[in-house]
Amino acid sequence: PSGALLSAVWLLLGLAGAWGRQVLAAGEGRSLAAPRLDSFPAQVWQLELSAVPGLLYVLCARRGIYCLSPDPKSDGSDRDSEDGELPCALISVDPDACLLPDAALCTFTVVADKLVTLAQGPAHWKVQLFECPRPGEDARPRGQVGEVELSISSPLTGPLGEPTAPRFLPVLRCVSPAGPSTLLSRVQGSGGFLLERALFGLLFGVDASLLESPVILCGLPDGQLCCVVLKTLVTSKLSPGDPKALVKILHHLEEPVVFIGAVKTGSSAQDVGDTHPDCLVALGHDGRVLTIKAGCDEAGTLVPALREYRLPGPVLCAACGGGGRVYHSTTSELCVVDLAQGGVPSGDLGDPPSLLCPAGLGVCSVVTLSVLSEVPEGTRGLLALSTRGRLMTCRLQLSSEVSGPTRAAAASTGQKIKDLLSGIGTVSERLSSLRKAVEQRNKALTCLNEAMNVSCILLSGREGPKPISCTVTTAWSRPQLQDVLTATFWLENSSGLCLDRGWTLCVQVLTSASASDSDMASAATTYTIPVDRLGPGDRREVTLPLGPGEDGVLHLPLTVSCALHYSLREVMGGARAPSESSKDSSDECCPDVLPEQDGISLPLCEHTVDVLWCLRFPGLAPAHTQAPGLLGPLCDPVDTFLGSFLGPRSEPTGPASLRAKFLPPSVATIKVSAELLRAALGDHHSGTSLDCAALQWLLAENAALDVVRARQLSSVQGVAPDGADVHLTVREVAMTDLGAAGPLQTVEIQVQSSSPASLCGTHHAVIGRLQVMVVEQAARIPGPPDLRVQCLQQTYSSHETLLREVQTLRDRLCTEDEATLHATAQRLLQVHRQLRSPSLLLV
Repeated sequence: PSGALLSAVWLLLGLAGAWGRQVLAAGEGRSLAAPRLDSFPAQVWQLELSAVPGLLYVLCARRGIYCLSPDPKSDGSDRDSEDGELPCALISVDPDACLLPDAALCTFTVVADKLVTLAQGPAHWKVQLFECPRPGEDARPRGQVGEVELSISSPLTGPLGEPTAPRFLPVLRCVSPAGPSTLLSRVQGSGGFLLERALFGLLFGVDASLLESPVILCGLPDGQLCCVVLKTLVTSKLSPGDPKALVKILHHLEEPVVFIGAVKTGSSAQDVGDTHPDCLVALGHDGRVLTIKAGCDEAGTLVPALREYRLPGPVLCAACGGGGRVYHSTTSELCVVDLAQGGVPSGDLGDPPSLLCPAGLGVCSVVTLSVLSEVPEGTRGLLALSTRGRLMTCRLQLSSEVSGPTRAAAASTGQKIKDLLSGIGTVSERLSSLRKAVEQRNKALTCLNEAMNVSCILLSGREGPKPISCTVTTAWSRPQLQDVLTATFWLENSSGLCLDRGWTLCVQVLTSASASDSDMASAATTYTIPVDRLGPGDRREVTLPLGPGEDGVLHLPLTVSCALHYSLREVMGGARAPSESSKDSSDECCPDVLPEQDGISLPLCEHTVDVLWCLRFPGLAPAHTQAPGLLGPLCDPVDTFLGSFLGPRSEPTGPASLRAKFLPPSVATIKVSAELLRAALGDHHSGTSLDCAALQWLLAENAALDVVRARQLSSVQGVAPDGADVHLTVREVAMTDLGAAGPLQTVEIQVQSSSPASLCGTHHAVIGRLQVMVVEQAARIPGPPDLRVQCLQQTYSSHETLLREVQTLRDRLCTEDEATLHATAQRLLQVHRQLRSPSLLLV
């Protein structure tokens, strides 16, 4: 056979794992007879035929490199058989033929008179350079010329530290710049190839271009693609410096490199005899393809242009042919891709295509591949070896009549695929939008169903505690320099339902205008707190400030109303179809719309926060929980009036001292029938005296209730919100002059304070509780006891006279001068005291 074909046969048979250690030669167009062979000591990993001096180099696994002469030496038995078959060449493998014994060698290449090897180390790869033996010399390398190490990403040793055989063998190729002085111009089929000078200089540097030195390309199993300039490797032992500086990493494929080659992708790529490739190609085992060309940046400077593709894997072997074609074999088929500009249209002239469309050749199970050069014009020949050891030749037509429609069909197919993918994407997006709308509507219906169930259990009107309740407690705090009254709301869900998205806790605080500002309307503040999610048995705590207001005064009483609000707009807003969202953009509600107009409001509770809620008892608190000093009002008109009479003095002039000196404590009493109070208290009276139980009932919402109950107190000294002292006393008394049948047992509630405002506020709070109690017990008690009507008439008549006098004194205060003003004020205070005695009686 011819030299090129013989080289291809040696290469194919050496790399075929199914053939193991066998080496043979055969002629083109003739079938193979039963081989007569001599075995190598181990599996053959690589063969390379050197044209000069005509030697065959063989790499055996874990043995080293053997050097043989490919010239067959026939004996008398090697005669033509009767059927005309050519005799098989038999090459004797002598143990002395081991040129370089080294168990770590994984691959090699021959460059002119140099032998380049790649050995496996425990933590690196080692590139070594030897001088090949000359004709007539001993078949031994004349010595090592250079050496350099390549770093790896993971160690190559087993658990006991011994080297492990690599799963993928590295790839070693020699690249030379195209030109008349190229060393590899005659041995391209022996593992080397040429590369256009412009791309060669961009990839390997100016030194390699000026020296016109071949470059060794290394493709490692960890994905690294690196290079070493051969002439610098020759002088690496003579020149100082770090040998690792000779290594340049071009790229990282992130998968084992299985092939390195070069093709022509320019306008002359269809020329079969073109020997100036302008594109470097590297293939990975999993199908990743890397192409590197010489391109221009925005400034017009030559730069290497890298592009990556993805092909179906795994790639078993590959080969580069003319016309920009790359042949590669997978586990299922032998395919070809076209990297020339005439393949799939690309963006710029001369650039590789943006998409690779592999075309099948109808051949499977190919493990080694080589491109034949000596074939008839207009065709392309391939030599392939199958996994079963079958050697095959394939001839492909390269005429434009065949390739043109194929490329057009590939481009048309690619466009159709893009259109189909675009249509699928549009339908998928629409389907996703509709699915989302359906899910939102289903979720909205579920939320509405839960809202109806919650509404039913809250509006059912059944007796007992509500399944969803809100309790309120008050406490004093001092976040800054002023005392602040805060309310803590406990929203508790005792039902089996869940309050999900759309529910809001609405708290409205209504402040009554003071007597001095009778022309002002009551102010209301509304707080909205999203519930988020309140499952069965869950409890949510919310703390809000109640006062004082901007004027620094806490206006009591306060009406605090709590309700659950369910927003239909929030729940139904996301349940609209995609086409409905644009129609309703102009129907946005005004910002002043009340919450009740776009949802459901369910009342929970309503409380009146009065002075009894806000009284503080510093003397009852333990030492370690003693409240901080209490701050009084910013400006008290009574203190200002009294202080104007004192002038500058050395004695204390605080509010307490002024009130004690000029205003004796005012007292207001209320008497309640003991029978009526016992009926109202019910079980709370058991085990406790009636006066203590009554005081606990009055302070039921106060924070000091637990201390009062524990100490069984019937009298407490507290501090009102304005800083004035308030003395609250409850005791049992008998009224002898009112009952017709004898003394009437009553409970007297006495309020004493030096501040008229605090006295009136506390008195009003006590009366409000008693009024509610009387209304509740009116239907349960048969009737009032027998009373002396004459005594009641006298009391009513005396109070009528005193009320008329109060009106007269108030009118006189507006007209009299300062001389008589003091006497009128003193008389007015005396009349007010007489109005409170005898006190109010509830029976």
